[in-house]
Amino acid sequence: MRLCQSWRLRKMVQKIPASGLENAGGNFKNLLVNGDYQIWQRGTSAATVTDSSSAGTYLADRWQTWEDTGGTITQEQSALDNDDFETTGMRNALLVKCTGTDSSIGAAEFAMITQTIEAQNCQGLKWGTDNAKDVTLSFWVKSNLTGTFNAIIRKPDSTYYYIPKEYTISSANTWEKKTITYGPDDTNGSVIKASTGNIVNDNGEGIWLQFNLAMGSNFHGTAGTWANAITGLGTSNQTNFMSSTSNNFYLTGVQLEAGSGASDFEHLPFDVQLQRCQRYFYRTPDGGDSGVSAAYQHLGNGYMHASTNFIGHLVFPEVMRAAPTCSFSGEVQILDYSGARDPGANISFESPTSRSVQPQMTISGATQGHGAIFRLHNDADGYIQADAEL
Repeated sequence: MRLCQSWRLRKMVQKIPASGLENAGGNFKNLLVNGDYQIWQRGTSAATVTDSSSAGTYLADRWQTWEDTGGTITQEQSALDNDDFETTGMRNALLVKCTGTDSSIGAAEFAMITQTIEAQNCQGLKWGTDNAKDVTLSFWVKSNLTGTFNAIIRKPDSTYYYIPKEYTISSANTWEKKTITYGPDDTNGSVIKASTGNIVNDNGEGIWLQFNLAMGSNFHGTAGTWANAITGLGTSNQTNFMSSTSNNFYLTGVQLEAGSGASDFEHLPFDVQLQRCQRYFYRTPDGGDSGVSAAYQHLGNGYMHASTNFIGHLVFPEVMRAAPTCSFSGEVQILDYSGARDPGANISFESPTSRSVQPQMTISGATQGHGAIFRLHNDADGYIQADAEL
């Protein structure tokens, strides 16, 4: 299976035109990952977005939803019916709901949906050179709430630059397709051709894409103008999504591509999309997209370093963007030749790399040097996860 997946990726990459990404219509033209919301390793059910000004909350892979207002919101998967599928060509959408209102957004408050694109995946844009390219965003959106909304590009590398652009939801509860182009021809766009527009060729942040749901006055700038201050995070025309608990916001078919026009959405095979997501986040099987879990799911192998110390080896299915932060939920169990041993929640993750990590557990009564496995302990909802998100 792994050999077949690798072969498929190689063949797809070979199809990319030599002329570059611009409106190529070839494979991997979409700078975003999981723009059709196929992959949900963390779950699909409604989940409250953590109130935070410094970090968004993930549910759909690669997508963060942020909320730092006096209200509350949730996010969940929306499985689209056949009529929606006929219109959008998508089977899933991200659905955000207002569950607690804030009728007057404070100056420093906001709510938004974002994805951060890895810098080395942005090099085809040639930003920071005289040949800097436009980038075009296309997406499907639906809401009960009509009015003006903002979609923003942020460039955090070298020098921070932001550009807000407005779009209008014209008809309530109706799927609408939007297309927006950003680039060096926009007001003050010469900064994208200058050296300060450079995106470093590394595994850090390259571009942020941001959909505003609410944005306080501290962040209001001018639509269509590049700025190097946080006033480029939105405009004063932004509709307040937090105004009513009846408000909902559906998003799907999100594509960001080089060039001044939008091409058809790029549908990748499910397994390829999952591989791309697992570069940034991996969760051991727990009933989500990473696989079907069982109460005693086998997680990995290891050995008894001492009679009371187990060292395991968990290999990630994909090379991750960076050495991840690892954590777990539930309980694990060690199984050696003489039976099961229960460390409970006593587990640490040592020597993480982009390829693997060593789970270590303290138990009793084992024999030094003997091999053992670690598995879930009668817990179909348990998991170990590795997070290398940007």
